[in-house]
Amino acid sequence: MKIESTDQEIRTLLSSGYYRIPRFQRPYSWTRENIQEFWDDIVKDRPTDYFIGSMVVFKDGNQRFGVVDGQQRLTTITLLLAVLRNTLDTQGFNDLAQGIHGLIERKNIDNKPEFILSTETSYPFFQDHILKWGAPDVPVNPLAEEQNLQSAFDQLTSLVGDVITSQSSDPSLSENKKKVAIKQKLTDIRDALLNLKVICVKLDDEDDAYIIFETLNTRGKDLSLTDLVKNHVNKHLKTKSASIDQTKVKWQRMLETIQAAACDLETDSFLHHFWLSRYDYLSAKTLYKTLKRRITKAETKAFLDSLVSDASLYRMIHEVTFGKWPKQDRRIPEALNALQLFRVKQQTPCVLSLLRSFKGKTIKKRHLEDALVAIEKFHFLFTAVTSQRSSGGISEMYASLGRRLFESHDLATALSVIKELKEKLRDRVPVLGEFKALFPQIVYTDEITKQRALVKYILVGFDKAKTTGTTIDYDSMTIEHLVPQSCVGTGDFTEGIVGQLGNLILLSGDMNSKLGDKSFKEKKKILRVAGFVLPTEIASATDWTAQDIEARTQVLADRAYTKVWKI
Repeated sequence: MKIESTDQEIRTLLSSGYYRIPRFQRPYSWTRENIQEFWDDIVKDRPTDYFIGSMVVFKDGNQRFGVVDGQQRLTTITLLLAVLRNTLDTQGFNDLAQGIHGLIERKNIDNKPEFILSTETSYPFFQDHILKWGAPDVPVNPLAEEQNLQSAFDQLTSLVGDVITSQSSDPSLSENKKKVAIKQKLTDIRDALLNLKVICVKLDDEDDAYIIFETLNTRGKDLSLTDLVKNHVNKHLKTKSASIDQTKVKWQRMLETIQAAACDLETDSFLHHFWLSRYDYLSAKTLYKTLKRRITKAETKAFLDSLVSDASLYRMIHEVTFGKWPKQDRRIPEALNALQLFRVKQQTPCVLSLLRSFKGKTIKKRHLEDALVAIEKFHFLFTAVTSQRSSGGISEMYASLGRRLFESHDLATALSVIKELKEKLRDRVPVLGEFKALFPQIVYTDEITKQRALVKYILVGFDKAKTTGTTIDYDSMTIEHLVPQSCVGTGDFTEGIVGQLGNLILLSGDMNSKLGDKSFKEKKKILRVAGFVLPTEIASATDWTAQDIEARTQVLADRAYTKVWKI
């Protein structure tokens, strides 16, 4: 590996070559704090001999280089040059704007205009919406990286704008002197920027770049698992087409699927769960080391294709509407939604494999539903109510079963795995006594709202268990307190008693409003007249005491454990 190293000013760097940020590089990710620190370093402090670190590039042709390290800084410098160009032009200093544009775009050896810095991951947004002088040609729906670029560009525009304002609002200056002062300030910023120095390290070829990439960090940002896996994939799948980079297209499709989710999904988490559902049980920190060894050049294409297909399934797990399940299959998205409500993740590799087996037609819809409902019921008992601390054993169990499902290519084998899954879940269910002791702690009032969604889930679960074959719009149903919340603080009625499930029923919004703050007896009478069928223990009660609420809560706990949520 041949390495050359020289000190260069930014003006020399930009004047002597064209730079490409390759597809294996991480997206632009500087934050507002990074931008502000960069601005303060070069504008406020205005050092005369300021090094901004190293920049590692590989030779990509005559005076053409691919950027391995330093792309975040180089991109930010180019963003600021574009802001200065636009500002100088707006202020009427067209010649100066033209001069700066020559460090953004110039004619190549074929006498064709070419941007000095180009990116592959944010093309065409960066080139057309930031670097181009004038209105963009191509409308773009910006993704995460483009949004970061736009945010940085806007912040730099605002910072330069503040400099303009400070001069134009100075009452001691005439209009002519204000213009001179603005020009001087802008050229000072330009010169400070172009006088910055870097240590430029040049490598012979791109193969060396992939090796170097894994050992380097950009300013304040450690390489993520996504960065490293992307590097590994690109190293093995170099593009063979001048017009279409299929590896880039597929990787971007996977990223877009994850990043465009309505919920907050992380690509690193997806890669980890993807791996657990197919390969060894590993921590996220040790995954890449094993992946490099396991995924050979011959296997990389299939690996990338699997990432693309599984990304949609992963999003379907977390953003249930993405699955577009028909109404007759509603029990599947209901189970997935419940797992989101319980805020559990351990089951994800297994659920991913279940969806993959269903989509691949290894198992049928009823088998998928059976497995998902079992997982839902387990985590209701284990997580939502008793808040058991999940050891690594449960995570490892789910990953192991997910991996075996992935390896199952016929229905009989897959069903044996699902059967084992249910057996293992039953073995781990908390005992009835513990469940009944903790069930009363699930409470909802106007003052205690944290568990509202869980309370409604439980009430809906009870109602569904007794009303088979009837379609009910539970989304429009509201939670009614039989003993009104206004009774809190009177007698034995504490917040924790009035909010217990034994004091709660589901009603339509209209009926809830009609009952208002009335007493238990008045509410009961109105509900009977309206034809509402009350639970037996409520219908037979002449009064509704704190003891009645606690007793009904225990009845519901027993019913939940032994019937409704029994696996």
